[in-house]
Amino acid sequence: MSAKPQARTDDIKTAIQHAMRLLAKGESRLAREQAEEILRHYPDERNSLFVVAAAVRADGDKAEALQRLEKLVQRAPDFALAQQELGFAYAEAGQVLAAIEALQRAVAIEPKLPASWKLMGELFLVDEDENSAAEAFNQYMLASSVEPNLVRAIKLFRAGKIGQAEQLCRDFLHDNPANVMAIRLLAEIGMKVGVYSDAENLLERCLELAPDFSMARLNYAQVLEKRERLDLALVQVEQLLEAEPEKFTLLVLRGAILTKMGDFERALPLYEFLLSRFPARPRISMYYGHALKTIGEQQKAIDAYRQAISLQPSFGDAWWSLGNLKTVRFDDDDIEAMRVEISKKCDHEDFLNLCFALGKALEGHQQYDESFHYYQLGNNIKEKASGYEADDTEQGVQRLKAVCDKELFEVAAGQGDQSPDPIFIVGLPRSGSTLLEQILASHSQVDGTKELGFILAIVRRLGGKKKKSEVSRYPEILTDLSAGQLSDLGQEYIDRSRIYRGTAPFFIDKMPNNFLHVGLIHLILPNAKIIDARRHPMASCFSCYTQHFARGQSFTYGLANIGRYYRDYVELMDHWDQVLPGKVLRVQYEDVVADTEAQVRRMLDHCGLPFEAECLQFHETERPVQTASSEQVRQPIYSGALEHWRNYDAHLDELKQSLGPVLDRYPLN
Repeated sequence: MSAKPQARTDDIKTAIQHAMRLLAKGESRLAREQAEEILRHYPDERNSLFVVAAAVRADGDKAEALQRLEKLVQRAPDFALAQQELGFAYAEAGQVLAAIEALQRAVAIEPKLPASWKLMGELFLVDEDENSAAEAFNQYMLASSVEPNLVRAIKLFRAGKIGQAEQLCRDFLHDNPANVMAIRLLAEIGMKVGVYSDAENLLERCLELAPDFSMARLNYAQVLEKRERLDLALVQVEQLLEAEPEKFTLLVLRGAILTKMGDFERALPLYEFLLSRFPARPRISMYYGHALKTIGEQQKAIDAYRQAISLQPSFGDAWWSLGNLKTVRFDDDDIEAMRVEISKKCDHEDFLNLCFALGKALEGHQQYDESFHYYQLGNNIKEKASGYEADDTEQGVQRLKAVCDKELFEVAAGQGDQSPDPIFIVGLPRSGSTLLEQILASHSQVDGTKELGFILAIVRRLGGKKKKSEVSRYPEILTDLSAGQLSDLGQEYIDRSRIYRGTAPFFIDKMPNNFLHVGLIHLILPNAKIIDARRHPMASCFSCYTQHFARGQSFTYGLANIGRYYRDYVELMDHWDQVLPGKVLRVQYEDVVADTEAQVRRMLDHCGLPFEAECLQFHETERPVQTASSEQVRQPIYSGALEHWRNYDAHLDELKQSLGPVLDRYPLN
């Protein structure tokens, strides 16, 4: 009597398996028909409900798919595949947090779901949570790999045992040189320790072996972006988008790359598409605001930042972005809203940004003591996290002075790339470099670009450090470089800068930290022009202290550190004046404010350019400006910022003591 029910059960299992196979093969219509036939007899059969919902999603009806999947996981919360499919559907709809939560539920039920881990990693990248993204990608490899030694290497890497993981991975690759999972892991180890050139080469090899390895291609795009090889990074993202044209995570990455490239003609419509096509995301609204700010659409940028805040009131980065416009005055309601959020247990990064935003807001209301409290609170946290050591900078300056003597430059005379194209503006941040750039970029023969990282990248490569504990070979290696090497490095800089330039014969690189590398610049680009943008130390240093930089500039988070850094900067610039007389033109911000035309003529003469009246009307020049001073340089010169630091004078004794004898050059009265 029991044979017939058993046969019926076996038939159902076979039918379900057939439907699942059809779905996996991409035959969604046939899979749905098979599943619906089962549901006519067994309306609650969850596997068939899953197949129908997945088929609906595959056929493009995302709203119905979401409705079906949400209903299914309510009835069967322990159904891992349904949770995964729900995560996919949320991701396609741009609901990032909901997607991550669904995928996390899926892998909590069934850890070996590679697709869940992979998509989770991509979604974490959208929110710039690189640590969580890396962990998810590692879990993807664990779920995908069957090689015991590779699994061990992944586990060692996840445990922070980088050296052991690298050695095991290299040993494994010695016997399995074409294993793309191991190559990708070794590349990720390189990314972790900051050796991006090695990571780039490994990922390139990975894609030669497996062109369809989409996660490796995504990682490759990331590495290329970090190395400022943005045109190549964009090619990788475009290739991924060919397979998935409306994939939210890829569109966001494309927007970020276009923005960094300064291609706002394509970036702005993309952000507008993302905001209209998908549910509004606070971070996307903020990115849109950044792009609008850069092209001078201030009110639209403010509206975009306000939208981000309305979506997430604790979003410190959006609050700080508003304050960082330098032209927005927060009202009492804004200040109260920030006080409420900062009193909660908000995200660490949100808390930091709120500290700086509140400092700026209270400054606007002339509540200087409380304003300083929040600036100090944010700086203290950042200083502890940065690991900055002032002694390292001082020692580095002494090494530069010892190596870069007159003899070095006499021996290398006539070498390097002879291109006259670059104009470097160096100094400390917040010292008027953006103003000088805007003035020069208003000249018909000069393109403004941004703070290019290519000289710093050359320094890192010459230094050869792969671990923080290692000693850099730079600057001592400068004495060993041949004429051919110097020329190649100069040509490399010119080639990599080309993507940021227009058609003018000259262009500006305003990376302030390049003051450390005036010697290298002269060796590889002897015809480049260099301008030192200098400002009163109290004004410059305190302005740095009130700024929450997006990245780098770790010396700014502490008054004593900033003072010592300024002293080192002045000492090194004095050295360049001695060994390369006339190479650097010093332009004092206060002099530009006092007599703009005289200083404009000095700069143009130094650069070998004829005077053009447009340089005096710099605030009317329409061009993207990608620094914190973007709105200030779109206004005529004003003297209001010169004495700004005096409002906080009672709190700045530590800075004055740290600056020491440098202040004798710039009397306080």
